[in-house]
Amino acid sequence: MSCTHLAEAGTVEPQSTEGCQDCLESGRHDWVHLRLCLTCGRVGCCDSSPAKHATAHHRATGHPVIRSFEPGESWRWCMVDEQLG
Repeated sequence: MSCTHLAEAGTVEPQSTEGCQDCLESGRHDWVHLRLCLTCGRVGCCDSSPAKHATAHHRATGHPVIRSFEPGESWRWCMVDEQLG
């Protein structure tokens, strides 16, 4: 099955380069890995992190595609279709 969300996702400028925006706003620094929303540029923490902000952002906004925001990684993940791209 082909994922149109992955095919249509472009590139965006990150809103932060310091870390997970929600964690930083609440004084946390316990994220494991970072994810970048390819719709709006929001930086959130992964599901291995205690707060799981990237998934929370998807649920709140419906923005479908994230990419790894870790150095040397460029994979993308569609939260809607659960497909790697």
